[in-house]
Amino acid sequence: MKRRIAAVVPALAAVAMAVPLALSTPATAAASCGRTASDMDSSAWNKTANGANERSGSSTNCASNGIAYNTHRLDYHCYTRIGNTNETWTYLRNDTTGTSGWVRDDLLSDGGSLVYCGF
Repeated sequence: MKRRIAAVVPALAAVAMAVPLALSTPATAAASCGRTASDMDSSAWNKTANGANERSGSSTNCASNGIAYNTHRLDYHCYTRIGNTNETWTYLRNDTTGTSGWVRDDLLSDGGSLVYCGF
């Protein structure tokens, strides 16, 4: 019996190593123009942007819904990543103006949401 178990354990270990672990952030994802996101980020509103476009999708090719300034109160919903790059975008609601949109995270003072949108 010990021999059978000893043979099974290395085989199970090999299978476990072959199965990729799920990452908290997928390698590819982006929000197409017109895509919105639900509010999954419950962090406080201490975010600032200085003249950042709030776009209808996570691309500079998408229309601007408005502009976020450092005096505005921003409510982050979640973020997405562009392909296999390090470029991320946060979907947010600008509570000062009432507009919502995607802002590139390097334009936000704290780097954007830490909650992945899941699409």
